[in-house]
Amino acid sequence: MKKFDKERMLLAVAAPLLAIVSAFLLTALVLAATGKAPFEAFGVMFEYGVKSDSQVYILNKATTYYLAGLAVAIGFRMNLFNIGVDGQYRLGAFFGAAAGGAMGLPGLVQIPLIILVAMLVGAMWASIAGLLKVYRGVSEVISTIMLNSLAGILISYLLVDGRLGVLDKQTNIVATKALPESSHFFTIPAGGDLDPIWGFIVVAVLAGVGFWFLLGRTRFGFDLRAVGRSESAAEASGVNVKRMVLNSMLLSGAMAGLIGMPTVLNDTHQFTADFPVGVGFTGIAIALLGRNSPVGIALAALLWGFLERGANRLEFEGYDKEIVGVMQGVIVLCVVIAYELVRRYGLKRQQQKVGAELAAQAKAAKSDKQEVPA
Repeated sequence: MKKFDKERMLLAVAAPLLAIVSAFLLTALVLAATGKAPFEAFGVMFEYGVKSDSQVYILNKATTYYLAGLAVAIGFRMNLFNIGVDGQYRLGAFFGAAAGGAMGLPGLVQIPLIILVAMLVGAMWASIAGLLKVYRGVSEVISTIMLNSLAGILISYLLVDGRLGVLDKQTNIVATKALPESSHFFTIPAGGDLDPIWGFIVVAVLAGVGFWFLLGRTRFGFDLRAVGRSESAAEASGVNVKRMVLNSMLLSGAMAGLIGMPTVLNDTHQFTADFPVGVGFTGIAIALLGRNSPVGIALAALLWGFLERGANRLEFEGYDKEIVGVMQGVIVLCVVIAYELVRRYGLKRQQQKVGAELAAQAKAAKSDKQEVPA
């Protein structure tokens, strides 16, 4: 049985905690500089965030953010920066909603088909960047950013009345055809007059378990992490690096296709022009804060949902709503700095331990040598 490394665990927890505490302190300084009471603002956010309706809101938001964090983390584990998660998720949600509105199958069959379509579209869109990197050496950062723009243009072209969109003459809003009621995903009652919890949270949990098992308990996950550490070393050990790059992009894109499903299946039941934008970029911050681990990403997603909920209340209390955006940005910055500080401290501690062990061995060898009779 592997011995529990207490110091390693403390270092793993220290980085995100240091980042969050630093972010709150810096935000407090910003509030104080603008003449606002920082601790009063944080009190308002906390008081509002722990209410029952806020908890439901946070859980529903965190479901989407968690899937976004997982999609980004798959690439991060292999040292790939899939910046195109936002475009992949929106395209997947669009075609999934369009396919669901066009089909009239029983919900038990149609819901899995909608999810499958969304995942396939996300994977196919991500594969373009993967192919460009593998066969043409194009940086995935550049290609995925460009693909985000192309995804928006493609959606704008198709989401018009007479193509894949339907014009609502009463509201003058163009959207995909609404899903039949049989294709609405189940919800979990929260009690009283509260909105229900989206049932897709169950799928998100299963996705997290699958992420943990695939990357931590399979040969594929080992190869993926090995390529992320050193492509040359992985290739020397027999790993097909090009195939792993393409597979990881496909997997990341398929996970990105899931991101829009909570909104489509549990909330709007169609894709509209004002479908949430920027969720993929939020996933980058959440994956960084969660250190690319399923549990860490879950906690980061809950924190992000809490901050967004608090922003809504701050606006009514006379504070600038943008202060939460400042806080989120500072958290990302602090995460990068905190992880580097903790990494350097951990490396220094390892060097000290190795030095102490070598010194102890040398001392023991010298003592044994002196005890040997001449």
